[in-house]
Amino acid sequence: MLDRDLAELFGVETKVLKQSVKRNIERFPEDFMFEMSPEEFKNWRSQFVTSTIQK
Repeated sequence: MLDRDLAELFGVETKVLKQSVKRNIERFPEDFMFEMSPEEFKNWRSQFVTSTIQK
């Protein structure tokens, strides 16, 4: 689940969700969220686009 999906579920902006988690990190499980590096994000996006085109 992406941050934007979780934010929508809670009815807040993505930015607000991420700020809340960072400010209250001790209230969340260790594996609640992670952030991709710019390179990981680029690779993820290219895989998503490739799989969408192949359908």
